[in-house]
Amino acid sequence: MFDYTEKIREIARRLLQEKKVDGIIGFKKGTIPMMNQPVFITSPDRVELLHWDSWCGVNLANYLPKREGRIGIVAKGCDTRSIVVLSQENQVQRDQLYIIGVPCRGMLDRRKVWEVVGSTDVKGIEEGNGKVRVWGNGFDLKLERSELLQNNCVICVHRNPVVFDELVADEVEEQSVDRYGDIRNIEAMSSDEKWNLFQEIFSRCIRCYACRNACPFCYCPQCFVDESRPQWVGKTIDRTDTLTFHLLRAFHMAGRCTDCGACERACPVGIPVRLLTKKLEKDVKELYGYEAGVQLDERPPLDTYKPDDPEDFIK
Repeated sequence: MFDYTEKIREIARRLLQEKKVDGIIGFKKGTIPMMNQPVFITSPDRVELLHWDSWCGVNLANYLPKREGRIGIVAKGCDTRSIVVLSQENQVQRDQLYIIGVPCRGMLDRRKVWEVVGSTDVKGIEEGNGKVRVWGNGFDLKLERSELLQNNCVICVHRNPVVFDELVADEVEEQSVDRYGDIRNIEAMSSDEKWNLFQEIFSRCIRCYACRNACPFCYCPQCFVDESRPQWVGKTIDRTDTLTFHLLRAFHMAGRCTDCGACERACPVGIPVRLLTKKLEKDVKELYGYEAGVQLDERPPLDTYKPDDPEDFIK
């Protein structure tokens, strides 16, 4: 993916010079290792800021809802699926976008790097031939790239953009993996075991709402947790309030989540938020044969009704 940077800059420069877009949403290199920053470029003179590597995990579709003008956006497979959902929900119009598609072999997880090296004080990192070299005070290690992938990237089955105007490189080979092994393990538990598991998982939550704010589909002007008339859920870190927030937010993602991993990436205490959204993804796929964000002209199952929809749950 390292040769993508020059191609992205080339496309961005051309689009801005020809005035086909008003701006480009992409990434610039971060000021510290493993942390690149979203950037909005409006001038051809600034395209050299644009950058791409394995630390561009943020879902840039989060910056699209209600944006006006003609926008170019650099987008991975999961980003483009999010764009499809946002288009279906009228948060952005497809014809106002120029999608610069980026075939992806997976983004890396800085927390996995910190865990392996035993330190957050990483001074530098570089990749090549399936290896990742990491160095800092007292260590200089060469690690397997495949062992440092974000969890959602490990089981990603849409590495290539599902919709685009231009690709920066040839498509990569898609994976054939079991996405729901961990979900089936939880489904096999007793009710008490499930309750205890999720009580333990979400006991760490500090109600910072980073998961909500990072999600491209949490664009409501006022979130249900901020409503006061009526008040749907308390603002405390009481277990009931915390679980209510996470469960309701997960149900809002049913048939919409593209498993971009933004929620888990943003969580400061490492909660596996995706366990809830993946369960609902699995149910929607099994009940309706639907994957979110794959077909632009296909309506989501919770947005439509068919006489032969599965109704066993109400019998």
